[in-house]
Amino acid sequence: MGRQQIATLARFTLLEAARTRLGWLFIVALALVFGAAFFVQQLAITESARIQIAFSAAATRLVSVFVLSLYILTSLVREFNDKGLELTLSFDLRRADYILGRLLGFILIALAMALLAGLPQIMLAPLPAALQWSCSLALELVIVSALSVFCILTFTQLMPAASFVAGFYLLARAMAAVRLISAHPILEGDSLSNRVMGHLVDALALVLPALDRFTQSAWLVDGAAGWHTVGNCALQALLYTALLVAAAMFDFYRRNL
Repeated sequence: MGRQQIATLARFTLLEAARTRLGWLFIVALALVFGAAFFVQQLAITESARIQIAFSAAATRLVSVFVLSLYILTSLVREFNDKGLELTLSFDLRRADYILGRLLGFILIALAMALLAGLPQIMLAPLPAALQWSCSLALELVIVSALSVFCILTFTQLMPAASFVAGFYLLARAMAAVRLISAHPILEGDSLSNRVMGHLVDALALVLPALDRFTQSAWLVDGAAGWHTVGNCALQALLYTALLVAAAMFDFYRRNL
């Protein structure tokens, strides 16, 4: 019975995305990115093809994360405001099934978005590199989906949840650079404050997913990274998605609705 309810909620989530024209919006955004990449190529003096590929990959990744996270947050906020959540839970439905069903639908949307995002890269880069980049983007969007569901169930309002998602994603993306800067300070490298800060940064890096290893533009420019790299990303995505789902369920069960 639980599997059927989860599948029904996932199907409802997909129908909601189709009726709100999410797919067309994302296609238009990809077209704008592709046009901007072509414009950047015309401005480049040297290595115009490499610059076009790098710009297209980076912009496509950011657009995918932004569109998906914002859609998930607004969809669940609208459901909270319309009292749709209370109506859904009034049926014979466990809260865990609700979270899993909605998250499954969002993950399917994320996979479709990664597929669409990979099509322009296939036209610009070698096929193996574009396939690995697309698979890594799908895994990254799965983490973003779980993170968005956790944030909106915890904060229940759009602005705090969106701010947390953006901060979490940007920090996870920049953590490698932050660790490098903390390990090699310009002044007073042996001071107590720098050592404490370095340990805090290392501890934070252990908690956050290494998103800087996901969906790298260098894979398309310099050559494929190898499927073992994508496999490592898959293990991270599975681990952090499970942790975020467990945290969302814990917070959701302790709330009074």
